[in-house]
Amino acid sequence: MRRRDFRKVSGAAAAWPACAQAQQLHRPRLIGVLLLFADDASTRSYLAAFQQRLQESGWTEGLNVRIERRLAAGDTERLRGYATELISLRPDIIMCAGAIPLTVLRQQSRSIPIVFAAVTDPVASGFVESLAHPGGNITGFTNFEYGMAQKWLQLLKEIAPSSRRVGLFQNPKNADWPGYLSAAKVAAVSHGVELVPSPVSSVAEIEQAMSTLAHEAKGSIIALPDAFLIANRDLFIELANRHQLPAIYPFRMFSSSGGLVSYGPAFADLFRGAASYVDRILRGERPADLPVQAPTNLELAINLTTAKALGLILSPSLLARADEVIE
Repeated sequence: MRRRDFRKVSGAAAAWPACAQAQQLHRPRLIGVLLLFADDASTRSYLAAFQQRLQESGWTEGLNVRIERRLAAGDTERLRGYATELISLRPDIIMCAGAIPLTVLRQQSRSIPIVFAAVTDPVASGFVESLAHPGGNITGFTNFEYGMAQKWLQLLKEIAPSSRRVGLFQNPKNADWPGYLSAAKVAAVSHGVELVPSPVSSVAEIEQAMSTLAHEAKGSIIALPDAFLIANRDLFIELANRHQLPAIYPFRMFSSSGGLVSYGPAFADLFRGAASYVDRILRGERPADLPVQAPTNLELAINLTTAKALGLILSPSLLARADEVIE
């Protein structure tokens, strides 16, 4: 090879890494989204809120960011497969909602930044070191404290004073289950009701537990926050209403779908908050330094049509406190 030709080749080789590095710096950032929810109107509205907040922060899908969404529709085995699939794509960050998806992701990666929404006690569950200083690769937004179970029981007694047996429905695979159960037991004593723990992780178990609770008079329900119950909320609500069981739900999506009463944070707000953290991490901040935040507003929604179908007469003071009355 002539010396002049060698200089051309070596010069091109030296320039290539810089060129490749520039392309790498300007490539669209990859965000993974892992949910146990079904692909329905409510889920799409939450994802739209997430994407809108990202766009407000300067991230436009198809331009400088790519979002890979995986929705498991209540199937935990499918969820595990989706988690593996997302991690294999080597995303810059993953957003998830709920303790079960977060548990699966944490089992598979301790390095990819993860932002969660709607996890009750990330410290007790071992996801973060503390709320103020999460440490590690995980941070996000909580939805409730365990003591909320006492508020739900109080509301249930206000709506259906004759309730004597209260089914506490939760997915036993959810790490938050023991905390809610403990708080609810304390409240059950003070309200003079029998608490019926009802762990459900399949459609068949929901049907069986609901039938068992309805077999005796004066039964009612508290549905705890869980992605599996969210994914199967239409069936859950239909069975509760068919069995004439007054029920309290944790999110407005339940009352909008025909559930009697819901009390909890706006889910879209949690997704918007998660998007704000995704933005900050993509711009260089560390999950370990971003404090876990709690919701600031809770909303009470009452489905008056369902109340009438159940033969319940709700007090004017309760209706006046509601953020939304669905008729």
